[in-house]
Parts: sequence; structure tokens; C-alpha cells
Amino acid sequence: MQRLVPNLWFPGNAEEAAAYWVAIFPDSRIVSTTPYGPDTPGVEGTTMVVEWEMLGQRYVGINGGDQFPFSEAVSLEVPCDTQEEIDRTWAALADGGRPGPCGWVTDRFGFRWQVTPVVLPSMLADPDRDRVARVTQYFLSLDGVPFSIDDLQAAFDASGGD
Repeated sequence: MQRLVPNLWFPGNAEEAAAYWVAIFPDSRIVSTTPYGPDTPGVEGTTMVVEWEMLGQRYVGINGGDQFPFSEAVSLEVPCDTQEEIDRTWAALADGGRPGPCGWVTDRFGFRWQVTPVVLPSMLADPDRDRVARVTQYFLSLDGVPFSIDDLQAAFDASGGD
């Protein structure tokens, strides 16, 4: 079996979004574009489908019209190793977009991302439920700002009496 390939429906700017996203993430590239032909529902010669790779994952974007907009029900998580990586990625995705709660940001294309420290899942899986509660309270307090690895670590390490 092949890997799963997310297909994203765009109102007409799939190629622009793919180009923007591959510029943000290292080891990413546009693989191909397919134009609408003479016997297709789109405007002949304009991009119908764009295929790209981001960080080793293949994606397909379809310029199908505006009847199926992106929703907050689906996002891509971007696990980052360093604060610099979080700040750079967050700023690039937020440029022309809308910062949200809990490390989320909606980019200029209306797609939702969650820019997180790579250590977050292991912190949330910690057997100490007080630690997990403090980490959860920390990220729930984020509103329109990126994660701070130092603040996250401080919440994780704080004693139960604080």
C-alpha cells in the first residue's frame, strides 16, 4: 500500500499556496502542475491540480471552486525543535493570516496550522497528571502568540504547590 496523500480543495489559488508553503519548509518542492484542458469545467490553461512535497510528505491541491472552504476541523501540526524554528515558522504562516489560540495560526489561504514544540506530546503523555495539567493550562493560555519552549518547560517543571 502507498502512503496516504492529503488532497486539499482550493478556490483557485492552490499553486500560490503550495509555492508559499514550500518556501517556508525545508526539503520541500513543487512536483508538478496540471492545467485545465478544453473539455474540463475550469478555465482552459489555468492550474487545475498542483502536486507538492513538504518535509517528505506528498500533497495535492485542486482548484475546484469556492464551495468547500477550509475549516478549523483540519490542521497540520508543525513540531519544531527550537524556539527559532517556532518563531520563524509561526511568523511566516501568520503573515497575512490570523493567529489563534493554543499555538494555532490560520494562514493567508485560510488553512490552519499548529506550530508546537517537538517535546509537547511527551509532556502530555507524562504519568504525572499534575505536570500534564500545568502543561495543558499553559497552552490553553496562549492566544494569538506562539509557544515559548522555556515557558512550556517551566510549566512542566513547576512544583505542584505553585
